[in-house]
Amino acid sequence: MKIKTRKDYRKRRHLRLRRKVHGTAERPRMSVFISNRAIYVQLIDDERAATLFAADSSGNGGKDADTARKIGKSCAEAALEQGIKGAVFDRGGFRFGKRMAAIADGAREAGLNI
Repeated sequence: MKIKTRKDYRKRRHLRLRRKVHGTAERPRMSVFISNRAIYVQLIDDERAATLFAADSSGNGGKDADTARKIGKSCAEAALEQGIKGAVFDRGGFRFGKRMAAIADGAREAGLNI
């Protein structure tokens, strides 16, 4: 019997989520990954398989909720500069907790429709 790890379960949740979430050029996928050191956010157009914008917290130091809000806000501002008004939120199999909510709230504050 194979022992499953937390990482395996997260990957399964992410694959299940990706069946439903798909990004386009008008409404890209806002993909979030949280590691032990940083928070990473990307805007991805799945039709072209291209990353439109990427931001992380490695230079800002930390992975708390305030940093997450700043990253969500910067990602949304970059999307609005490119003429993108909305995005589909992809939490990457992680729980929608305090930091995920802060990323989404920061993007909404900047004017991105999630």
